[in-house]
Amino acid sequence: MTTPALPGAPLDASLDPAIAARLKRDEHGLVAAIVQQHDSGEVLMLGWMDDEAVRRTLTEGRVTFWSRSRQEYWRKGDTSGHAQLVRSVALDCDGDALLVRVHQIGAACHTGARTCFEAGGDLGAVVGPDAVTQASTTTTTTDTTTRPDDTQEDR
Repeated sequence: MTTPALPGAPLDASLDPAIAARLKRDEHGLVAAIVQQHDSGEVLMLGWMDDEAVRRTLTEGRVTFWSRSRQEYWRKGDTSGHAQLVRSVALDCDGDALLVRVHQIGAACHTGARTCFEAGGDLGAVVGPDAVTQASTTTTTTDTTTRPDDTQEDR
C-alpha cells in the first residue's frame, strides 16, 4: 500500500518505529481495530488499519481506517457526521489487534445502528453458566499457567 502525503504533514511523517515494530499485521499489512465506547465499554465496530491509519489515529484525535473494499483511507464521520473522537489506543498482548476507545458521535454503523453488532444481530449462542453456578461446580485455582485449550493460536 502506498501512503499518500497528508496536506501540511512533513514528508517523513510515519508511524513511530517502536510502535510499528510491535504490530503483527495480516498478509495485507493490516491490523484489526476494535472500537469501543470509552465510558460504557460498548463494542461499536471492527475496522482495519495499516501503519498510516494507526499513525493518523494516534496523532489526529479522530479514528482513521483503511477501507479494504475501496482501497483508500477513511476517517469515520467525514461524510456521515458520526465521528469517533479518540480517547485511547491500546495494543493487545499478541500485537495483532488494537483497542480504540472513543467518544462516538451518532451511529457507529454505516446502517445507522448504534453498533455494527446491533445491526448484524445476535446469533443465538448457548449461554454459559453464570459466575455463581460456575464457582459452585469447580475448584478455584491460582495457577496462572497457560492451559492447552488457551493457546495463542486460539485467539
